[in-house]
Amino acid sequence: MTDIAFDVLPIFVLIAIGWAAVAGGLLKAEVGDALSDFVFKIAVPVLLFRTVARADFHGASPWGLWLAYFFGVVVTWTAGHLAATRLFKRETRLGVVAGVSSAFANNVFIGLPLIDRVLDAEGVVALSILLCVHLPVMMIAGTLMMERADRKVAGKPGRGLGAILTQVGRNLARNPLVIGLVAGSLARVLGVPTGGMPGVIIDQIAQIAGPAALLAMGMAVRKYGFSGHGAPAVTLAALKLFLMPACVFVAAHLLDLPPTWTAAIVLTSAVPTGVNAYLIASHFGVGHGLASSVITLTTALGALSVTAWALLLGV
Repeated sequence: MTDIAFDVLPIFVLIAIGWAAVAGGLLKAEVGDALSDFVFKIAVPVLLFRTVARADFHGASPWGLWLAYFFGVVVTWTAGHLAATRLFKRETRLGVVAGVSSAFANNVFIGLPLIDRVLDAEGVVALSILLCVHLPVMMIAGTLMMERADRKVAGKPGRGLGAILTQVGRNLARNPLVIGLVAGSLARVLGVPTGGMPGVIIDQIAQIAGPAALLAMGMAVRKYGFSGHGAPAVTLAALKLFLMPACVFVAAHLLDLPPTWTAAIVLTSAVPTGVNAYLIASHFGVGHGLASSVITLTTALGALSVTAWALLLGV
């Protein structure tokens, strides 16, 4: 258990340092925004490029991995939506925010550094395979469901499916993470060398992606904070940290995934809620407080949940 704690705790200590730097006035919140931009637009895309370009997939099929992970997403998203709308009597749009907040894991800012530290290169490859589809699927699902809820509650005219998919597609085409994954895939298929001087530069940038992402996440948590919705936020945090990884764990074993792949997707499903939940709420102008509260709670409790799942997995 001590070894696992030494692997997991530094992840959340770096988040705490980022939070304390802003909370204590050492750094301005704008520094966190700038660091997040660097991580999202340069550091993590370079890390993903390097991982995919140099990966050896051994002919493994990604379908089992995707199926196991998104089984957990569907179950948890549904549970979060029902908890908000049926148990806490919130309106449909808040139900969508609740579903997103309970099922949208922070795979980039926390998941990647965690898997890189706790597992071997095969674990990072597994997470990279997941990231190829995670953001597109989650953003499309969240946008479609929020558009539908918006029409139902506010009586706004709806956009066609084609218009929504076109907008999301354009956003994804400009997304640095998607660009990094696609570029890495092309480099691997075409046999483009990633060594020599370019390789040194790639490695240097990739190595700072994890620590920078964690510090930026801590600063972001300070910015969003806890904004009420106590009982719903606690319920959604429990769903995110325990129900979702439990579902992924069961599905991965039923599908007989390799142990490292199982550990990678279970651990990343157990990490805190990502800021994309807040961004979706902000875009539609509803549920900001609920999303920020779930992000804050899951980040505060994430060290415990990740450690517990790491112990269960024996990594």
